[in-house]
Amino acid sequence: MDNVENNSQALSALYRKISWRLLPLLMLAYLVSYLDRVNIGYAKLQMLTALQFSDAVYGMGAGIFFVGYFLCEVPSNLLLEKIGARKTMLRIMVLWGAVAAGMMLVKTPAQFYIMRFLLGVFEAGFFPGVVLYLTYWFPAARRGKVLALFMTSTIAASLVAGPLCGAILQYLDGWRGLAGWQWMFVLQGVPALLLGVVLFLRLDDQPEQARWLSEAERELLRADLAQGAPAAPPPKVSLLAMLRSRVIYGYAMVNFLMIGATYALVFWVPSLIRSWGVQDALLIGLYAALPNLVGMIGMLLMARHSDKHGERRWHYAASVGIALAGIALTIAAQGVLLPSLIGMCIATVGVASTTPLFITFTTEALPRHLQAAGIGMITSIGILGGGASSAITGVLTHHGGPNAILAFVMLLFALSAALLLLVSRRRAD
Repeated sequence: MDNVENNSQALSALYRKISWRLLPLLMLAYLVSYLDRVNIGYAKLQMLTALQFSDAVYGMGAGIFFVGYFLCEVPSNLLLEKIGARKTMLRIMVLWGAVAAGMMLVKTPAQFYIMRFLLGVFEAGFFPGVVLYLTYWFPAARRGKVLALFMTSTIAASLVAGPLCGAILQYLDGWRGLAGWQWMFVLQGVPALLLGVVLFLRLDDQPEQARWLSEAERELLRADLAQGAPAAPPPKVSLLAMLRSRVIYGYAMVNFLMIGATYALVFWVPSLIRSWGVQDALLIGLYAALPNLVGMIGMLLMARHSDKHGERRWHYAASVGIALAGIALTIAAQGVLLPSLIGMCIATVGVASTTPLFITFTTEALPRHLQAAGIGMITSIGILGGGASSAITGVLTHHGGPNAILAFVMLLFALSAALLLLVSRRRAD
């Protein structure tokens, strides 16, 4: 009994050490990534008027990002397995940082589309690459909490995005001859360039290369990871077999619906808050931060409960239920600020919890030999949901207003939960 308890304490100390080494930098990088991806929603408050873009142009530009992301997701993840995480993260972050900052130069719809497409191309592979990378360091039993911690970066980005973007738009507008939205792209794009270099210097491609772990710690890690690994060596990955897997396509469609719902909400929240009668850009940012703070706490609690019970899909369904209840309350509030904000706080708890639960589920459901290509394929097809929903919400704005967008989000989330419960009865080979 003492040996078991000592081993458990040693493992807890080991994974705590690994978490402190890897997660802060990866979380910071993902925060910058998410900020560069969604700050277009705040830029819209000034950019459309300054450049005379329509809502349809904005919706297309916001959505075309996901096309570039889709095309390069799987190749990037396969390349990571060959050249390692350090070189992959350096390539991704330096190129996306340059394009994110370069958004300040956009003047025409064509330039807007091209830059958003390139941002998707260069950022592709970051999220699935990190998910794959973390499977090298953490067993399935600990992965739910780890992924949830990593994904608090998206909530933290949303917390930072509101006040930061609002302040830049309001206080830097016109400084040095640049508009507020131009300063926003520059100040939020440059950090990615610097972080790419830091990750290259600080990460290790595999645990065996980690000099900051002792030999005893590396051996303990190898033994613990091996417990959940298959006894037989994994078969060679067949790309054709993966492309024929109906289960993988099913997971991808769940992700398509989930990402579509999430980004439909994220991209339009600033405009939604404006429709509640809030006109000041800084106040819009501050109000947008509150639901994300509540959502971050709820997401961590949901992930902890999921890890404790070793269950993912019904926790996902419960999270969707919370999101639907919150959005329904927001619609019922009819634009009154306080109940609308309460509804969004409830909704964000559910919305924030869905992605880490789903991603954890896929890392457990896919065999090891399919994880690199499978995770890349699931996320690449899924990310197209963000592009499709962005284009659709641009049209819905004209015909149904904010409540039509919220109803559309509810439909997508409900379908994603139903499909996951159906598809999860089968496993990929």
